[in-house]
Amino acid sequence: MSLYPPPETRWCEVFSEVPDSLRLHEARSGWIDANKPGQSVPSFLEGPVFDRAGNLYLTDIPHGRILRVTAGGEWLAISHYDGWPNGMKFGPDGRLWIADYRLGILALDPAGGEPEPIITHVGSESFKGINDLFFDSRGRLYFTDQGQTGLQDPSGRVYRADVETGRLECLLNNGISPNGLVCDLDEKALFVAMTRGNGVWRLPLKEDGPAGKVGLFVALAGGVSGADGLALDEAGNLYVCDAGNGCVWVFDRHGEPIWRLRSPTQGRTLTNLAFGGEDRKTLYMTESTTGTVLRIEMNVAGKPLRFGLGDPLLP
Repeated sequence: MSLYPPPETRWCEVFSEVPDSLRLHEARSGWIDANKPGQSVPSFLEGPVFDRAGNLYLTDIPHGRILRVTAGGEWLAISHYDGWPNGMKFGPDGRLWIADYRLGILALDPAGGEPEPIITHVGSESFKGINDLFFDSRGRLYFTDQGQTGLQDPSGRVYRADVETGRLECLLNNGISPNGLVCDLDEKALFVAMTRGNGVWRLPLKEDGPAGKVGLFVALAGGVSGADGLALDEAGNLYVCDAGNGCVWVFDRHGEPIWRLRSPTQGRTLTNLAFGGEDRKTLYMTESTTGTVLRIEMNVAGKPLRFGLGDPLLP
């Protein structure tokens, strides 16, 4: 029996889709062979982030591409390199910082080109497979090292890096497939989606890691995948992509479900999300399997990102 009343269902709409000219139907990659063997994967979108001009940047994991979409829906591949880019955010230097599963943390000029390696290992040990990243208001970088972890191997890690000094801390080393992450409004805790654990963990933050008294903030209802990308709004509501159930769940700051934002497409793989628009009240989501970007108008603006939409440091 549910402890709460059913959340209100809202339907998203299609903003734009990968054009045929950018769909790589015949292309193969190691990512496709490992994750979608024998299938055609013309694109797999992730990592949405906006610049202050309203351009949307996306990653295309299997084909190592960074894509830019204008407010009018025009698509362009600004970078194509030998990697598997996943999460992405603007950093304090105005560049796009990329969580690349194979290569670690990279940074790319928003004009395009070849990304620069920033963090490629920890103490000479390779990462399991970087998934997503997030900057706090002080410019510190948080990222998840997911790899192939899950219930069978709860050894996923969450890191915090001081970009200026290069100090790298492991906040957590027993994650069940750590994925999307975001700080709460006061930046006193970090929310981390645990995909194979199908829930979101809350990590109280200290000046020096590791995190203590980690708890389960919310548990999802099941399915073939689980919690993926995360976002926060100005009221402290947490938005959780459900990568197998074609929706985004929205929980208030106490963990009570308030909305279910559903995909209007046949695809059920909502992987990541970002607020955009002049008032930051439009939520954009990647539906990865169909190469579609969805959107929905919300009545609460997204929490401003220190190095995100509207920041004067950005181009």
